[in-house]
Amino acid sequence: MKKLIVLTGAGISAESGIPTFRGADGLWEGHDVTAVASPDGWRKDKELVLDFYNQRRKAIQHALPNKGHQILAELESFFDVHIITQNIDDLHEKAGSSNILHLHGEIGKARSTVDPTLVYDIKGWELKVGDKCEKNSQLRPHIVWFGEIVPMIEPASRLVAQADILLVVGTSLQVYPAAGLIHEVKPGTPIYVVDPETPAYYGNEKINGIQKPASEGMKELKDILISQA
Repeated sequence: MKKLIVLTGAGISAESGIPTFRGADGLWEGHDVTAVASPDGWRKDKELVLDFYNQRRKAIQHALPNKGHQILAELESFFDVHIITQNIDDLHEKAGSSNILHLHGEIGKARSTVDPTLVYDIKGWELKVGDKCEKNSQLRPHIVWFGEIVPMIEPASRLVAQADILLVVGTSLQVYPAAGLIHEVKPGTPIYVVDPETPAYYGNEKINGIQKPASEGMKELKDILISQA
């Protein structure tokens, strides 16, 4: 089976009613992103940060995967599919995809503030001040915040380097370090990008672009991909 590596971004989740994380004004649901998504914001007001993610979690909890997610799951019948997602939701899991690497963390999980290897499912999907890990430290959202390293970028790079086909869905390749993953493909690897803002070229890599939203573009691309399986 050929290895199909898929990089997904906010555009695929937006069609399921999950808004992109911030607008051009730098706000996320009315908050300055540095207040709710940075180590400094966490130090200043843990309660604000936890409440912010509790609200996001409630919205995501009831969101359903769309046709874009479903087609990616269906492609497992034809390819060895590995999804690298920039999204913190669980819509790929809900759609039935098997191999998912979350670059920026998972909103349904918490981790220790003293030992990042201690990661837990959030019971009741709500995290509060006073919720502690087994080492008696406060739990924080299992999210990569602005100013933090992206621990999963190296495993993601290794996956992209193994790709027989690279598919990018719902991202215009603007957010680093994730955007740089496209440069890790072997020379000559077919690259398909499904996004309304698809570039014709990205660095030295030629893009096969479909300038449509994720669901619509994936319907068009599915048969093209299967013909290459």
